[in-house]
Amino acid sequence: MATMLVLLALLIVCGVVAVMVGPSGQPLPAVMQALADGVRASLGGQPAPSTPLHTIVLEIRLPRVFLGCLVGACLALSGSVMQALFQNPMADPYIVGVSGGASLGAVAAMMLGLDVAVAGFTAIPLMAFAGALATTVLVYILAQRGGRIQTATLLLTGIAIGSMVSAVTALLMLSRDELQSAAIFWILGSLSGRGWQHVYALIPQFILALGMAMFMARPLNVLLMGDEAAGSVGLDVQRTKRWLLALSSLLAAAAVAVSGVIGFVGLIVPHVCRLIVGPDHRVLLPVSALAGALLMVLADIPARLALAPAELPIGIITSLLGCPFFLYLLHRQGTRGL
Repeated sequence: MATMLVLLALLIVCGVVAVMVGPSGQPLPAVMQALADGVRASLGGQPAPSTPLHTIVLEIRLPRVFLGCLVGACLALSGSVMQALFQNPMADPYIVGVSGGASLGAVAAMMLGLDVAVAGFTAIPLMAFAGALATTVLVYILAQRGGRIQTATLLLTGIAIGSMVSAVTALLMLSRDELQSAAIFWILGSLSGRGWQHVYALIPQFILALGMAMFMARPLNVLLMGDEAAGSVGLDVQRTKRWLLALSSLLAAAAVAVSGVIGFVGLIVPHVCRLIVGPDHRVLLPVSALAGALLMVLADIPARLALAPAELPIGIITSLLGCPFFLYLLHRQGTRGL
């Protein structure tokens, strides 16, 4: 509980800082006044003031902070579930290829101009979910050897499948002129140009996935004992794994559908949180969600400032952080016998 309170406090502070900084920096008193005006307007059912300050704070930066929190939490939760599922600390949506599959599905929906909705979800997140699930299942099947998944096989299979779907995604983008402008967004990931509509679209998916994840916390703990031990205590291992595959795919797809592919968040956050709070997923999952949100908000600050007034894709920042971390994990696993 103390860890979650500390993370929540840091998230609030960093969120306020993220609203303050940018090409046009805003002082703290002005930001707080704009936020208070927005709250009063919402409670009174009135539109917020339309001054430049209020537009910057309430319509541009604040939704971006909220969206960063949701995307980071989704990716971190997906990584936590995937690492328990594969019993491998190096599994995450980016490395295993799930994010690439989700991106392919989203771009395919854009290219085909699909205009459908199911249960409130539009074609892009639905196709992203389908792409993520298909990629996860494919990697899972191909990585099995004698009913078990070896670390090296998992990594190599995920890299190969991820590279393939990324190439197909790029091909689709290049085949349509109107999709080329979105290439950097989907390949490197960004929160640029996102608004409240994207926050509202992601909230129900996040709440549903978080609820499912917490419901599956005990089975996740049991899976850590190994498939045979889990089956001996009455857990339907194969059925549980199928549900976990769907859950991790939903989380990754929900994030990719609004932000593109942002790598390594699902690798770094669960691993660090596991070192801090232990492997119990009843604690690890909410802590990872908060830490993922915090990492994304922090990473978005240099992404907006490094090339101001232009923006650096946030996926570059997370990759610069994640690649050395991944190499460290790979080296540590290798010294133990990969």
